[in-house]
Amino acid sequence: MATTLWGKIYYHDTYTGVLQQEPGGRCVFTYDTSYLSSYQPIAFSFPLRKEPFVSKEGLHPFFDNLGAEGWLENAQARALKSNTNNRFELLLGFGYDLAGAVSIIDPEPRDHFQLDHADEATNAALLGRASLSGVQRKLLVVKEGDQYRPTRTNELSTHIAKLPSGNLTDIIEVEYLTTQAVKKLLPEDSIVEMEIAKVNSITEPALVIKRFDRIISNSKITRLHFEEFNQLLGRHSGDDKYRGSYEMLGNFINTTPGCVPAEASRLYRRILACLLVGNTDAHFKNFAMLHTRDGLRLTPSYDLVAANRYNQFQEIALSIGGAKNLSIRELRPKHIIDLGYGFGLNDKIILTIINEFKKNLAAAKQEIFTSTIDCSPKLRETLIDIMEKRWNGSFDSIGQLLSKRQSKGEKHKI
Repeated sequence: MATTLWGKIYYHDTYTGVLQQEPGGRCVFTYDTSYLSSYQPIAFSFPLRKEPFVSKEGLHPFFDNLGAEGWLENAQARALKSNTNNRFELLLGFGYDLAGAVSIIDPEPRDHFQLDHADEATNAALLGRASLSGVQRKLLVVKEGDQYRPTRTNELSTHIAKLPSGNLTDIIEVEYLTTQAVKKLLPEDSIVEMEIAKVNSITEPALVIKRFDRIISNSKITRLHFEEFNQLLGRHSGDDKYRGSYEMLGNFINTTPGCVPAEASRLYRRILACLLVGNTDAHFKNFAMLHTRDGLRLTPSYDLVAANRYNQFQEIALSIGGAKNLSIRELRPKHIIDLGYGFGLNDKIILTIINEFKKNLAAAKQEIFTSTIDCSPKLRETLIDIMEKRWNGSFDSIGQLLSKRQSKGEKHKI
């Protein structure tokens, strides 16, 4: 007989309400009445109210995007003897340590999982009872002194450890070098901290990334709350993260109460940095906003990978400047300018940003060349070549095009 699954939702350590999945797949989230009078909404899509929030087919986008994907999702399904289609069941079993400050607790948790996997990284990922989105192999870890170890059951993590992927050669080195290059391109911005390091009990090297949604004070770990744009825009996990345009991000910031216009130009810079370094897989889940007392603010930049290095990632993840399914080789100055217009920027601001990139380009290439990690000279050359081709093919003549448009009396004048 079909049964109703349900879990208790917590925001930080405060009981918030109940999420339940009814027979047939309908999901309902309801705030507890005691929570409504004194606390903050747990999500942009869940303003405080007595009435339940109903998703007729599967998890609400906010909860759906908290669930695991790819390698970890498959491992969770095997451990629960379930299937990957029941994302609610997986999230219920592995919902203690999630992105942001929300957790979901099973009122009748299973004491044991099926841990018969030969891969030590898989077992470590499961024992933490946590979920992470993204298809790359990864697990949550804690830093103790100068070492890292996998989290234990119902223990909050301080870092994310990304592991090598067989079909994406040198992926952790590529992400490390790409991130260091972006730090030079955007010296005033906030970028995640990372290192390539050893995780105890894991034989493979890992790219260990400090979580920006966790604060350590007096040995206590506190959650910070944020949402990816896939959640903010009400889109489900999976391919929905590719269905839309970069301009939708700017429009959200410019039309949402509590956001500030400066965040739009900041995000525009980040998108341009992604394009310049070849991060073609920058989709809705790769940009996010923190919940603060003053409103929504951009998180540090993360998931910066020169995916253009791999043959299967030649197409830009989202539409840009009105162009859908655009190959990175076909990116032109007009797309970058029109993207700026879509973010509410004028010609003067766009040109200022391009000149900032021009000033910082040499330092970004030098950072790739000199970063002290163990990788082949060929990889460094490839990443630098990607940047040079993109600058020459897409960025270098933007000022010339803006001047030409101005001379014709077109709008958005300097």
